[in-house]
Amino acid sequence: MVEKTFPGRKISGRVFADLVKERGGSLSHSYFSNILAGKVTHPSEEILRALGLGFGVDWRFFKEESEVVDDVVAGLQFLAKRRTGEISGIAARGLDDDGLPPELLQFALSLLEDTKARRSGGGGGGEDSGGGSPDAKPDATTGPEPEPEPEP
Repeated sequence: MVEKTFPGRKISGRVFADLVKERGGSLSHSYFSNILAGKVTHPSEEILRALGLGFGVDWRFFKEESEVVDDVVAGLQFLAKRRTGEISGIAARGLDDDGLPPELLQFALSLLEDTKARRSGGGGGGEDSGGGSPDAKPDATTGPEPEPEPEP
């Protein structure tokens, strides 16, 4: 991976650690060198995130395939429950000082965009003009459905 990411360059542990730091992460040069030498075989999620920053890839690239599959399955199950109305809202609990992680914020925004697109594209005032599943329960936290904005 080092050769593919940095072709023709010799990247030391110190150079890589500095690159990770520049990109907002933290990784010691000795730990990175131990990873390259095969002395570290199961790095923590925090280290995987640092590696992702250094190599310019999503940190999940370094996870075991089975772990990624588990994450994907959990995500698909969440989406299925969201679409059937079993989950009607998302509550943010356990946030730290940084707020929502970027990938969760992006996911939430994509759900909003999908809903907005369904409402504006589905128009016609039929039985299910509010979008979503006809069995969906209203979300008590959001109140009444807003009217779609007119297109310019």
